[in-house]
Amino acid sequence: MYNINSLKAEEFICDKEIQDTLLYAEKNKNNTALIKEILLKASKEKGLSHREASVLLACNDVSVQNEIFALAKKIKEHYYGKRIVMFAPLYLSNYCVNGCVYCPYHRGNNGTVRRKLTQEEIRREVIALENIGHKRLAIEAGEDPVNNPIEYILESIKTIYSVHHKNGDIRRVNVNIAATTVENYRKLHDAGIGTYILFQETYHKESYKKLHPTGPKSDYAYHTEAMDRAMEGGIDDVGLGVLFGLERYAYEFAGLLMHAEHLEAVHGVGPHTISVPRIRPAEGIDTDSFSNGIDDDTFAKICALIRISVPYTGMIISTRESQSVRERVLSLGVSQISGGSRTTVGGYDSQEFEDDGSEQFDINDRRTLDEVVKWLMELGFIPSFCTACYRKGRTGDRFMSLCKSGQIGNCCHPNALMTLMEYLEDYASDDTKAVGMKLVEKELINIPSERIRKLAEEHIEKIKAGSRDFRF
Repeated sequence: MYNINSLKAEEFICDKEIQDTLLYAEKNKNNTALIKEILLKASKEKGLSHREASVLLACNDVSVQNEIFALAKKIKEHYYGKRIVMFAPLYLSNYCVNGCVYCPYHRGNNGTVRRKLTQEEIRREVIALENIGHKRLAIEAGEDPVNNPIEYILESIKTIYSVHHKNGDIRRVNVNIAATTVENYRKLHDAGIGTYILFQETYHKESYKKLHPTGPKSDYAYHTEAMDRAMEGGIDDVGLGVLFGLERYAYEFAGLLMHAEHLEAVHGVGPHTISVPRIRPAEGIDTDSFSNGIDDDTFAKICALIRISVPYTGMIISTRESQSVRERVLSLGVSQISGGSRTTVGGYDSQEFEDDGSEQFDINDRRTLDEVVKWLMELGFIPSFCTACYRKGRTGDRFMSLCKSGQIGNCCHPNALMTLMEYLEDYASDDTKAVGMKLVEKELINIPSERIRKLAEEHIEKIKAGSRDFRF
């Protein structure tokens, strides 16, 4: 039975509830009065239930879709303004004991070159990332208790934080590793991580079993209940996501929102981020065998509906997607993107690993970070390298209360401008710097508080003179 407050996976992600929701959505997809009521509720910017959102997803009326897109744009700007947070993935190891059939890291794939970074190699990777301007990383590693034990992850985090090269430093490490124990989540919390990220891949239990035939990840309940254990272990911020293309998108969409509702109900804090990856070609993986792919229009609609359903969450899109797709969804809800990414183990420091068979998936957007930053600014967005909330203790319910009230922008707008100025001074090409200086000057006047605006202007002048790391 469906129970939003239960800690059992099959009760807070209840198959019958999802199936009933999909039937309800199909039945009401042309119910004009109901759809109008749902859109009115969405316009109040307090979110939608999984059932309400599923009705909008099922509706094919063009005018309704246009209203969904307009609402998503409005809500995104209200909660996040023009800021787009920048990050990069850092792959530590592709050793893995799982048998996930969609991932080239699965243990039976002999075509994948296995590699695990030493701490010295991690240090060189971090220097390479700092040299192009990154301040925030998401570390990735396969599940392997021998090659990638929690002690290795913790040591790697310590190494990353210890590297300070010229004006560069990594100020926040997010972690995307396999589901683990409460004790290990406490260790990650104590190591000073930002967000713990774990993709569900699919919420459909039977499909999950087929897609994960062997290894620890084959335990659906243990995997699905990971976020509850993470929060019990003291991690305030968690990130959800499904891999669109593995199962029917409407099913995954409903399950994803149910998971967000569950976290909010039980812990008082919903997901800090929601990622929206689509399955991509990879070494040794036949992506044609997955028949649930979604087109770009459907993908855009899903992004918009996540934004209006969970208005406070950060939304992440990676270099899996093309420049054109990423551009389309930036205004529909996405608030974080990667730039200059490598999905190979050791791919930042050495180009020799670029095509050696250790890549997790094919990158679609291969532009440099500088090119992505310039592109964002030319679109009117503010690339942000800010990590202030983590270091000021604005995590979990403290972040959410500020975000939901709309007050987080009073901190984030000037912080984004100051970290952008750091990037422009230290790493930007001449063309990018020229665009950025005009943007910073223009956006400073949009800081509502005169006191904060004056302080931000003073800090920016100090940044130009060589000082770093100011934050509100």
